[in-house]
Amino acid sequence: MAMDYMKEIKDISAEEAVILWQASRLSLSKSYEKAPEILKVHGSVIGTLGNFSASIGKAKSKKTFNVSAIVAATLKNGTVLRYVAELSDGKRKVLYVDTEQSPYHCLKVMKRILRMAGLPDDRDSENLEFLALRKYTPEQRIRIVEQAIYNTPDIGLVIIDGIRDMVYDINSPGESTRIISKLMQWTDDRQIHIHTILHQNKGDENARGHIGTELNNKAETVLLVEKDKSNGDISSVSAMHIRAMDFEPFAFRINDNALPELIEGYKTESKKPGRPEEEKFDPYRHITEQQHRIALEAVFGLKEEYGYKELEDALIKSYTSIGVKLNHQKAVPLITMLRNKRMIVQENGRKYTFMPDFHY
Repeated sequence: MAMDYMKEIKDISAEEAVILWQASRLSLSKSYEKAPEILKVHGSVIGTLGNFSASIGKAKSKKTFNVSAIVAATLKNGTVLRYVAELSDGKRKVLYVDTEQSPYHCLKVMKRILRMAGLPDDRDSENLEFLALRKYTPEQRIRIVEQAIYNTPDIGLVIIDGIRDMVYDINSPGESTRIISKLMQWTDDRQIHIHTILHQNKGDENARGHIGTELNNKAETVLLVEKDKSNGDISSVSAMHIRAMDFEPFAFRINDNALPELIEGYKTESKKPGRPEEEKFDPYRHITEQQHRIALEAVFGLKEEYGYKELEDALIKSYTSIGVKLNHQKAVPLITMLRNKRMIVQENGRKYTFMPDFHY
């Protein structure tokens, strides 16, 4: 089934490539508008038109409640929790796509959003369209969402609650690249903002699968929603990745009306006294593309293919020689990242080989 899904990816002709090449050229003689800012937290921009963002968190961290606040702020064109929405006329409509829940539970989310926005919850809002896509296949979901995006007038914000369900295999580089490319195409073509939701891995803070890696790499903002360590009824929101200025984390609880309620004066857990914790090693953020290329070309200039253990040893030596100190513990996430980005590949259980034309 996944193979059928990938058949859609097709090459373009030389003539089409020339047209796209010319259309993509920048010129200092032209002016380019700054992307309109539509979503903020404490004055920090978390969402602009023409870009996409994401919320990640463990199960039961109340990610959907948090995103409901973003949608309510957009419908209100005002403030809900700490989210401030500023959309111009012609961009006021929200498309909410849910891929996980039944229509019954989707309706509860829809009613909650309307109540948070101060709107009646017993009739449809002209500015909110809600799609329940649980029963469809990943490729059907993509087709439906694409048609809705391109054929909904005045659309400004799209929520995809469950982007994991837009692919068959969350660890497939091809599928992940395709859906992230779709997000970039949709946001640019329609000048909208898309906000997606994805679960975290159980064992760490990373977004789940290769699609999570791609989201972290390409998203304008990645919000982290997590339960407070000392009080499980409280959820905090912080910026895991943000292009703009970072914002002070905030927190909310669910009140007696089943709505998220801001906790004023919330402070994140202070660091324990003593030596500060070392930042977790991230081979994507802590090593430049040029350093990766130099080290990999040196390694695979000696041999065309390696077994895992000998590759690990060779990478440690090569990266260390260009000033990146590695040990065997750091080599493991490095090799995982190199595989996810298809900078190195292991085809059919064979040894690892280098892909010099990789896209970083």
